[in-house]
Amino acid sequence: MQNILDILSRETKKAFEEAGYESDRVTVTLSNRPDLCDYQCNGAMPLAKTAHKAPIMIAQEVAEKMAGCEFLESAEAVNPGFLNLVISKSFLADYINQMEEDDDLGFEKVENPKTIIIDYGGPNVAKPLHVGHLRSAIIGESIKRIGRYVGNKVIGDVHLGDWGLQMGLIITELRERKPELVYFDENYEGEYPSEAPFTVSELEEIYPTASGRSKEDENYKNEALEATAQLQAGRRGYQALLKHILDVSVTDLKKNYSNLNVEFDLWLGESDAQKYVPDMIENMEKSGIAHESEGALVVDVSEEGDSKEIPPCIVRKSDGASLYATTDLATLVQRMKDYKPDKVLYVVDKRQDMHFTQVFRTARKAGIVGENTELEFLGFGTMNGKDGKPFKTREGGVMRLEHLIQDIDDEMYKKISENALSKSDDFDRSEAEKIAKIVGLSAIKYGDLSNQASKNYVFDIDRFTSFEGNTGPYILYTIVRIKSILEKYSASGRSAEGKKVLEEFNETQKNLMLELVKFEGVIKDAYEGSAPHKICAYIYDISNAFNRFYHEVNIMAEEDAQKQAGYIKLLDLTKRVLEQCIELLGFGAPDYM
Repeated sequence: MQNILDILSRETKKAFEEAGYESDRVTVTLSNRPDLCDYQCNGAMPLAKTAHKAPIMIAQEVAEKMAGCEFLESAEAVNPGFLNLVISKSFLADYINQMEEDDDLGFEKVENPKTIIIDYGGPNVAKPLHVGHLRSAIIGESIKRIGRYVGNKVIGDVHLGDWGLQMGLIITELRERKPELVYFDENYEGEYPSEAPFTVSELEEIYPTASGRSKEDENYKNEALEATAQLQAGRRGYQALLKHILDVSVTDLKKNYSNLNVEFDLWLGESDAQKYVPDMIENMEKSGIAHESEGALVVDVSEEGDSKEIPPCIVRKSDGASLYATTDLATLVQRMKDYKPDKVLYVVDKRQDMHFTQVFRTARKAGIVGENTELEFLGFGTMNGKDGKPFKTREGGVMRLEHLIQDIDDEMYKKISENALSKSDDFDRSEAEKIAKIVGLSAIKYGDLSNQASKNYVFDIDRFTSFEGNTGPYILYTIVRIKSILEKYSASGRSAEGKKVLEEFNETQKNLMLELVKFEGVIKDAYEGSAPHKICAYIYDISNAFNRFYHEVNIMAEEDAQKQAGYIKLLDLTKRVLEQCIELLGFGAPDYM
């Protein structure tokens, strides 16, 4: 189905042309005065100078041409030159019924699907996920789902941090604790054990211990640096240990990401791209884009017109070691070779803006990506506590993500159980715990995604878990309320099968319908702008419109069976739109609360 704004814009353009005016700049938008009209057009304003007429005169001529338009109830010119458009009830009802009958809610998929890789998550192996990993996972997952829904092939890559000094630190600490392991015997030529010599809990304790020691013991740090160099040079025993570290870490990471309803297609890390580094560096040197500076190999990436200084991108340190930029560039080489993406999107902390500017410019200069491959950096803001500072535990440390999720689940369980006990003594604890997890996830994800990604926001557990206001639980409560009405209607033995939403409706029903027909435009805007917050704002408006309709119209008491069936059709469409939107945001709704 065509977007309703596009339909109205097309008709309005035609009216401008029939009145003898250019229509290039004519568009119809949502009204900023919904008390006066449903849609508006300001196209007469910029034509006044060339037409040598007052805008109101142009608008009046166009309004006359639009008289009798089947899509409109009225088109009125108002000072100083606006066109106020009121949609036809029959057209609105027909559009709603077409949405309801379509499996995709009338959404038209993209004509030319793209292959898009989204780089999000970015955890370091051997470390537990903490709150700093939350935004990348939540935002990236939603953008991936939106991209797929519009019809693209979207590949999510976790991009593990598994190639730096941390690996050398773990190996060094493990060697001190268990020197008898065969991994440390340089003369060993047999097969290495298939089972890791540590658990995930031990691994999570080994790294911070080693990191702390390296800051106080210079010799220890040098041993770790040497171990890192030997690992990267291909030492068999250390490579085998790296595989164990990855296997144990990834198993734990998958479990924790699953709790967030986040999934990745690729579980690749920095180590997977290392084989592309030598040829990449050689090509940069041969082409002349890379040169030595103070012993390091760099690529100049500053461009005329830069508003600030862009330092050269260092692709190899003076000691021959790689950096993050080297790894990110090699990863691009790998992605272009394996997937030939039309676009690569990085969902990373906005403080990495300079890094990605350098990487993107280097990638283009080196010919790693072509002119038609889009590289985009979506930098997100920080998640702060109520004090305005980065979110911490009460003790001041960085909170583990699983602990944050548990705190939210506990708070939701408390509210759900209190509500259940206030209504009945019949209380199923296990069922309440399941519902609490579903609603808790909505509180976390909606609380994050309802903010524009680039902005910092305050993570407020009390506000996010509220069933009132602009929150995930409020959205789910609305969906559950609709489900309850639909179940009651079905249980009464009635059926709305084959029925339609009628052309006669009151103002609150019309307002709900006007919100629903925005669906296609909102999803496309969210996709084009990598902006899940637009979907959040949309479903909040739908929920408010539905709840006003619910409180004004007694649906189950309606005596006119045809009108009641029309209400049910509208409710079913509202539920489907809300459920589709929250699926794109990365969470679902329970059947009851």
